[in-house]
Amino acid sequence: MLPIRTPLILHPGLSTPSRRIWLKLENLQPCGSFKLRGMNTLCAYAASQGKTTVVCPSGGNAGLATAVAARGLGLHARIVVPTTTPQATRARIQRAGAEVVVHGDLWDESNQLALQLAEAPDALYVPAFDHPLLWEGHSSMVDEILEDCPQVDAIVTSVGGGGLLAGVLVGLERHERYDCKVIACETQGAASFAAAVDAGHPVRLAKIDTIAKSLAATQVAGWPVEHIQGFPHQCVVLSDSEAMMGVARYADDLRQLVEPACGVSLAVAYLDHPAIAEAQDVVIIVCGGVSISAETVGQWQQAG
Repeated sequence: MLPIRTPLILHPGLSTPSRRIWLKLENLQPCGSFKLRGMNTLCAYAASQGKTTVVCPSGGNAGLATAVAARGLGLHARIVVPTTTPQATRARIQRAGAEVVVHGDLWDESNQLALQLAEAPDALYVPAFDHPLLWEGHSSMVDEILEDCPQVDAIVTSVGGGGLLAGVLVGLERHERYDCKVIACETQGAASFAAAVDAGHPVRLAKIDTIAKSLAATQVAGWPVEHIQGFPHQCVVLSDSEAMMGVARYADDLRQLVEPACGVSLAVAYLDHPAIAEAQDVVIIVCGGVSISAETVGQWQQAG
């Protein structure tokens, strides 16, 4: 199934006469996250090259997106997940028609096996975030944002490995919107992009310690670290509790569930963060995520 054109709606409670908070609902993609855009582009390339199998190492969202895209294109998807991927997420990937291979306790170990499996002549390796075709696919959401809200002056996005951010930057560059502020959000235990911006190049974190598992990249892609310099930008690093607050508040307001990796971007609006103080039209990319449940959100609310 191809990625859909997702709605851009005003947040029902946060917009004011002087500032509008827009929500780009990428959580409504058939796989539950923005990743279908890029994965569909890369899988279509695989099919055009005569490949019959795509291999993706993933903790969840990228694997499900690859499974959905591959099924729509008649390809076999082999998704390599670590032991930490929840059973419910593995089951979702299998229901989407993919083969799930469990290997390693860490994503890096899963990635090593995926690289080996992708050496088969009929296979193509599908990375989770670091590939120009992924970025090109993700950039289509910027086309939609600018069509619906041409006056946007700030885009808020979560950053894990940097694939979504790279897609935003590719789209803004294509439309020459170098005036649009880009706000890159992470949690404190996974702030590899903020560290890279501070250093001027990607750096590897010694460890990851966050509830936002979809942000758990120890090192980000290099391209967005360089290209974000062409835009007004700010790195925002929030706590796990603030990310969980974003998830819970959003569930109450929109009656939709998203992961903490998405909640950290939503928290920027709920906290009225200084990063958006000067903006009049703020678009928050609701990137989604499938490893979340109402039970989990309820436990957070009780603990808080």
